[in-house]
Amino acid sequence: MLRVAVFDDNRDRREGLALLVDTAPDMTCVGQFEDCRDVLRHVAETEPDVVLMDIDMPHVNGIAGVELIRKQFPKVRILMQTVFEDDDKVFASILAGADGYLLKQSTPKKVLESIQEVVAGGAPMTPTIARKVLSFFNKRGRISSRTSDFELSDRELEILRLLVDGLTYKKIAERCSISYATVNSHVTRIYEKLQVRSVASAVSLALREGLV
Repeated sequence: MLRVAVFDDNRDRREGLALLVDTAPDMTCVGQFEDCRDVLRHVAETEPDVVLMDIDMPHVNGIAGVELIRKQFPKVRILMQTVFEDDDKVFASILAGADGYLLKQSTPKKVLESIQEVVAGGAPMTPTIARKVLSFFNKRGRISSRTSDFELSDRELEILRLLVDGLTYKKIAERCSISYATVNSHVTRIYEKLQVRSVASAVSLALREGLV
């Protein structure tokens, strides 16, 4: 049974997400909170596998919450929820270590699928978010290629490019004619070489350093 905690200052949405999670046969909502003032205590007490985190909340927002959770509870998966009112906040969340992103207008089915995907090692990222990531770094220009600094193999570079394009692990496996487990192994090595802890952070660094 997957344990999910919800952080959102909008009561109706928070309760709606909690209800949605509880309707899934393999999930349960273990807590719902209006901000991140006591995020470490809440996570310690509820022990979630996945956190659904709103970006904009009063007092202590979602970006700060991600930073705190990532330092104290590195195995917890964090899905950010955004309406794209501020691109800078989305990328601050990437750097903080969020594992994936959802638009707030995503369908209930998409929300549940994304929870499953992030637990399986994927990085849910809507096509809209993937395009914004690319646009964000293209506008700022890329640093000259430093591929050799990270010693990525040709296959690892190929998979990294597909991650940047927003493909899921399943789609990458199909594109490269390899198994899901093999994709996961390659991504694990990419993490180690880039010294990152999430696909979103890997995408951010790859674009910033001109690796793809």
